[in-house]
Amino acid sequence: MGNWLNKEPPPPMVLVPPLFDFPPLAARTRMLVPAYDLLFGKLALRCLFEDYFEEARQFTAKLMLKPIDDPHVDLITTVSSPLDKSGEKIEGNALFRWQRDLDDPHNFMDFFVSTHEPILRVRSCAFYPKYGLGAFGTLPMLISDRKDSNDFGMVGLRYGSENLSIGTTLMPFPSPVEFPRSAWAVGRLGALTAGAKYLPPSGSKTDVDFINLDNWNLAIGYGLGSSSPLSPSFNVCLELAKKSQLIASFYQHVVVQRRVKNPFEENQIVGITNYIDFGFELKTRLKGDQSSNGVDNASFQVAASWQANKNFLLKAKLAPSNSSVALSFKSWWKPSFTFSISAVRERMHGTMSYGFGLRVEDLREACYERADPNYIMLAQTKEHLAEGVLVISTNDRCSNPISPRGISTACQKNSNHTTNSSEIFLSFPLCFIIYSLPISSNHLIQF
Repeated sequence: MGNWLNKEPPPPMVLVPPLFDFPPLAARTRMLVPAYDLLFGKLALRCLFEDYFEEARQFTAKLMLKPIDDPHVDLITTVSSPLDKSGEKIEGNALFRWQRDLDDPHNFMDFFVSTHEPILRVRSCAFYPKYGLGAFGTLPMLISDRKDSNDFGMVGLRYGSENLSIGTTLMPFPSPVEFPRSAWAVGRLGALTAGAKYLPPSGSKTDVDFINLDNWNLAIGYGLGSSSPLSPSFNVCLELAKKSQLIASFYQHVVVQRRVKNPFEENQIVGITNYIDFGFELKTRLKGDQSSNGVDNASFQVAASWQANKNFLLKAKLAPSNSSVALSFKSWWKPSFTFSISAVRERMHGTMSYGFGLRVEDLREACYERADPNYIMLAQTKEHLAEGVLVISTNDRCSNPISPRGISTACQKNSNHTTNSSEIFLSFPLCFIIYSLPISSNHLIQF
C-alpha cells in the first residue's frame, strides 16, 4: 500500500513532432530522375526554396488521396486560380498512380492529365534492388505539336550499388546524333561525393561529343550528419555547369530542443523539438552573354525554415529581385489539412502580392514521438510512445530492424522488395531509422 501511495511521478518528456513533409513527394519519383540531379543536397534545397511558397496572386488547391479499399493506388489533383482579374485561366491537372508494393515506391506506373501541354503523359519505373538494376520511361501521349526532343518522351536504364550510381537516358527511337540523350555517374567515398552528367543541347544535330566540356556538368560535395531527419546534418556542393556557370550551394538541417510550458499538455512535458533548415545557392557566370550592368552575371537565393511544432511552419526566402515569406498551418487529421499563405515583395516595383494554398492529404502517415532526455535539454535520446507505429523489418541492409510505419518507405518487412537506399544517397532519404538502446527495465530510449 505504501509503495502505491508513494508512486514516482512520470519522467519528464520532450515532444518530438513529425515533419511537415517527410518523405518529400519528389522522393516518390526519384528513380525517374538522374541521381546527379538529386544528390549534393539538391533535393533538400529544392524543397526548401519551393515548398509552401505559393505563386503570387494565385490560389492553389491540392488533393492527395488514396482509397481505403485499395491503398496501391492514389490520386493527386491540383487546381490553380488567379486572385485578380488578370485574364489568366483556371488550370488544373490530375495524377493517377499505381504502386505495386506499399513499401516500395520505385515500382509504379502513373497517368498525368492536364489542361495544358502535355495533355496526357504516362510514366513507369521498375527497380530491382537485388541486382541494383532499374528501368524507367516517360511518354507524352497527347500533345498538339512535337517540336522539341522532350516531346517524344524518354527511356532510361540505371545501376546502383552502395557507393556508385550510373545511368543513361535516350529517346524511344533515337538517331545516331541523339544517343545517348544524357548520362551520369556519381560516386561516394566517405563524406565526399563526386559526379558528372553528360547533357548535350536539346535538339542538337551534331555528333556525340564526350570531350567537349560544354556538354558536361561536374560536381563535388561534402556532407556530414545522420540520414535521419531527427539528427542534424549539412551538405556543401561546388558544381561547374557546362563550363560556363559555377554553382556553390550549402544546406544545413538543425534539430534543437527548447523548453515550453503548454497548458494543453501534461505536466511532465518540459520541452519540444524544433526543426530549422538553412540553404544558400550562388550561381556565377564564367563566360558567355553578360549584361552591361552585370545584373545577370550572378544570382543567389537564401532561404530558411522553422518548424516550431507539429502545426506551424515558417519560411523565408531572399533573392536579388524579390523576397518571400510563407506561413503554413497543418492539422493532423485523417486526411490532414494544410493552409499556407505567402507574401512576395518585388524589389523593382516595390509592390507586395500574396498567394494562398490549401492541401488535403491522405497519402503519408505521420507518427508523433516523445523524447525522454532525463531532463537534459539538447540530448539525443528519444522515446517513442505512439501506439502501433513501430514495425519490424527483416531487411539486413538497414542499420536497425525498427522503423516507423508510414514514414519508412525504403526498409520493409519483405527483404525481397528492399530498396537499395544507397543508390541515391539523399539529404532526405526514404529510410527513416530509429535506433534503440534499452537503459532500464521500464523505458526504451531511442536515438
